[in-house]
Amino acid sequence: MEIKIAKSAGFCWGVKRAVKMAVNSLNFEGKTYCLGELIHNRREIERLKALGMEFIDNVSSLKKGSRVIIRSHGVSPKVLSEIKETGAEVVDATCPFVKDVQQKAVKLEKEGYPVLILGNPRHPEIIGIAGHVKEPIIANSIEEVLSLPKMASLGVVCQTTLNINFFKEAVSILLDKVKELKVYNTICNATSVRQKEARELAGSVDLMLIVGGKNSSNTTKLYQISKRVNPNSYHIESKDEIEPEWFKGVEKVGITAGASTPQWVIDEVVDYIRTLEKGGVISGRGVCQTAGREL
Repeated sequence: MEIKIAKSAGFCWGVKRAVKMAVNSLNFEGKTYCLGELIHNRREIERLKALGMEFIDNVSSLKKGSRVIIRSHGVSPKVLSEIKETGAEVVDATCPFVKDVQQKAVKLEKEGYPVLILGNPRHPEIIGIAGHVKEPIIANSIEEVLSLPKMASLGVVCQTTLNINFFKEAVSILLDKVKELKVYNTICNATSVRQKEARELAGSVDLMLIVGGKNSSNTTKLYQISKRVNPNSYHIESKDEIEPEWFKGVEKVGITAGASTPQWVIDEVVDYIRTLEKGGVISGRGVCQTAGREL
């Protein structure tokens, strides 16, 4: 059996930076809080908890002298102000690409444009971006974009993990609705690359495994893209979700992972497939890695 791993599978630069900041804080500063989940990966969150990080849902747990990390998805100015009012020390691990979206939204509003944010209104990144403008408009589907009224002007930004095809279709619709349209494509390059790789890899294998948090937006989108190309696609958080019967008649397995999936989780999945094959649980002619990178 041949295993192909997408070249860009796993941590993106922004997530790697956030995790490094968190670990450094724990190692050198001791007790550290994180407002919300640092990244959307249950396995990595469990690891950080084991290292001593405490995850909180609101600022009421913070006191003067506390050390708190702002998650990679960012927060609104209101939340940041509330944290500072407690006297806590802030470590800002907001992804620089997310900060760029926040700044572009503010810029559009200052220029007089109503601001439309394309993305999931319940996602922390979108909540944070929306908190930077006074009257944000949020659309998460083509139906919602179609329902928008005609406007004289409109500025557009989007979630960094948005599906590029949705973005293109939404902008195309807006061109017929808005006289003066100013659009920033704020989809992170890491997202675009992973989506392209997933689409191509899914079309070249018998089975696709998409590894990452079930609450991860970018991982879910990779799964949706893969599933459309290859119905034999599965979204898993860990090796424990793998079913041996999936591999019946399979000669080529493709693996990709979301931008918040650590390398050690990907390695566990690969090693588990090897173990199943060596134990005769699944058939094959020996496992090899070929896809854009060496393990």
